[in-house]
Amino acid sequence: MSEVMEFPAGRRPEVSPRVSATRVFLVTVVAALGGFLFGFDTAVINGAIGALRTTFNAGGWALGLCVSSALLGSAVGAFYAGRLADRFGRTRTMMVASALFGVSALGSGFAFSLWDLGLWRLVGGVAVGGASVVAPAYIAEIAPAHLRGRLGSLQQMAIVVGIFVALLGDYALSLGAGGAANPHWFDFAAWRWMFWTGVPPALAYGLGALIIPESPRYLVAKGREREALDVLRDMLGSAAPMRLVEVRASLREYRPPKHADLKGPRFGLLPIVWVGIVLAVLQQFVGINVIFYYSSVLWQAVGFSEHDSLLITVITSITNILTTLVAIAFVDRLGRKPLLLAGSLGMTLTLGTLAFLFATAPHDALGNPVLQGAPGFAALVAANLYVVFFGFSWGPVVWVLLGEIFPNRIRALALSLAAMSQWVANFVVTATFPVLARAGLGWAYGLYTAAAAFSVYFTVRKIRETKGKELEQMG
Repeated sequence: MSEVMEFPAGRRPEVSPRVSATRVFLVTVVAALGGFLFGFDTAVINGAIGALRTTFNAGGWALGLCVSSALLGSAVGAFYAGRLADRFGRTRTMMVASALFGVSALGSGFAFSLWDLGLWRLVGGVAVGGASVVAPAYIAEIAPAHLRGRLGSLQQMAIVVGIFVALLGDYALSLGAGGAANPHWFDFAAWRWMFWTGVPPALAYGLGALIIPESPRYLVAKGREREALDVLRDMLGSAAPMRLVEVRASLREYRPPKHADLKGPRFGLLPIVWVGIVLAVLQQFVGINVIFYYSSVLWQAVGFSEHDSLLITVITSITNILTTLVAIAFVDRLGRKPLLLAGSLGMTLTLGTLAFLFATAPHDALGNPVLQGAPGFAALVAANLYVVFFGFSWGPVVWVLLGEIFPNRIRALALSLAAMSQWVANFVVTATFPVLARAGLGWAYGLYTAAAAFSVYFTVRKIRETKGKELEQMG
């Protein structure tokens, strides 16, 4: 017999803030380690790009494909992660992702050609894609409504901290060796150590996944209500039985979701699934990862040294962390939609400024833009302001919304499709940037400006506010 009580309509026990705020925060931090590895794995290549070009005598297309191979793996990992998470559980899927992260970090450091490096990066990408689906779904499912926005934003905080740690490590290793291509400890080149530094956090993620509880919604879906109630009591205190009633009701006719469940009357998918896909794609089409994958090369092209370029990128990543804190502070107060709209307007202005500066800059004998003096300073300011506007809006808020907006019965599957679309968009932006840069950085940033301008329209017309709503209310 079930332990769950039925409560009269309108009567809900109060959530114990002490229980939820402490216990849920600690569990969320462990889950968000996947976000840390997500950010670390995708950014660590930044400091190695120049050394890889020299070591393997790589051309633009080959280097672009190697850098972006992780993104193809991410699309694959995101596509299958929802099914795995629904079948085997959120925490077990995290453990698989942890193992793949570790294998990728080791293999990348031992790479003997650009092509096997691309293969190891592909493996790491599968882990990144899986983590990008499982972490926001798990956090959304375990967090109380009044904390969900802030806790969901921890996923983005973990991502940007991972980016910062990777870039700081790249800078330190490059500085210590006198260049990323130079030998460092035990005669291995510094760029190899850049990849190997990903092994310890991968192990920590796997160990953490062993100790955190499984998602109560997954447990209810599998008929394990007694376990689900124990988890909810840890998170919500006296409100646990009522929440279990709601979860059970939302999953009353549960069956393993199929892709057919996502089909709708317009363009083959449900409208809410399209909203999630466009959200995810726009997060990439505004060009944010050009800043974090290619910024050191970009700033070298406009006259900065390798070390100064890496230092600028580290400073940019600190800016990203600080602005993500702004999102955490305000996402549950102001709501999701106002932050998205403010970010869209700011990104449109700053990207437009960069497009203008690069389009009108003179070029050196090699065809690189020359931004010195006032134009160079203006470009640095605009790039960092762009990161500010992205950092408090489209960076964290998209992940919060993707964890919230889908109905319970299709959440993991729909989130998988949206995340896969995000990684495909990331691949397109990353793989095409070297070619667009040759055609002219003004053109590249002009395209990102157009995407940011469209995001203003999309936010106004298509985004519904989810602040304060329980997941069971998402229809």
